[in-house]
Amino acid sequence: MQPSSNHPSVENSNSLGKGPRRFVTRYLDPGSRLGEILFGLIMVLTITLTAGLTAADGKDGVHQLLWAAIGCNIAWGIIDAIMYIMNCITVRNTKMRFIEAVQRAPDTFSALRIIEDEIEPELQEMLEPEGARAMNRSVLEQVRKARVTRLTVTKDDFFGALACFLLVFISCLPAALPFLFFSQPHRALRVSNFLLIVLLFLVGRKWAQFAGTNRLLTGGAMVAIGLALVGLAILLGG
Repeated sequence: MQPSSNHPSVENSNSLGKGPRRFVTRYLDPGSRLGEILFGLIMVLTITLTAGLTAADGKDGVHQLLWAAIGCNIAWGIIDAIMYIMNCITVRNTKMRFIEAVQRAPDTFSALRIIEDEIEPELQEMLEPEGARAMNRSVLEQVRKARVTRLTVTKDDFFGALACFLLVFISCLPAALPFLFFSQPHRALRVSNFLLIVLLFLVGRKWAQFAGTNRLLTGGAMVAIGLALVGLAILLGG
C-alpha cells in the first residue's frame, strides 16, 4: 500500500480514460500492486472457508457465500484506500519536516548531518566517501532553494487510493464466478478455492519476476504462505 515512486503530476492525472490496468500501474508500484492482490485473495479465502462451514444448501447458500466474498473485499478495499491516503499524508509531511530541518540548520555542517542521516545508509555505503559527500552537498543545494507547500490530500492521493480499492475488489471476482454457475454451494466453494490457489501461485510467479528469483519456487511459496495466513486468520476467529 505504498505510494508509487513514480507519482504522477496532477495535470497528468487524466489516465482514467486509458484503461484500468494503465491507471493502476501509474499510481502503484509493482510491489504495492502485488501486495494488494495478495491481500484481496487472502481475505476472500478466509471468508469463503469460514462461511462455507455454515452455508445453507441450495441457492441460498450460494448467494450467502457470494455476498460474503464480495462484501468482505469491498469493505477491506475501502479500508485499504483510506490507509493509502493516510500513508501519503504521512510521507509528504515527513519530507516537509526534513526540508524545514535542513533549512533551519544553523550551519552547513549541521545541515549535511541531517541529510546524511535522512538518506538511506545503504546508498551512502555504495558510494565512495567523496561521492557521498558530493551527493549530500548537491541535495543541500536543492533543499535550501525548495519552497515548502503544505498540502493535506491531493488529487493523486485519491487516484492511488482508488487503485488500491480496485485491486482488492477485482481480486475477489474470479472467486465469485463459480457461485454464479453452480447451484450447490460446496461444489462452487471447492472450485472457488481452487481458483484462488491458482491465483496465489500466479501472484508468486509475478513477484519472482520483479525479485529475480525462481518463479516456480516463489509461486509455490506464495501458495504455502497464503494458505498459512488464511489458516491463522481462521484460527484467530478472522
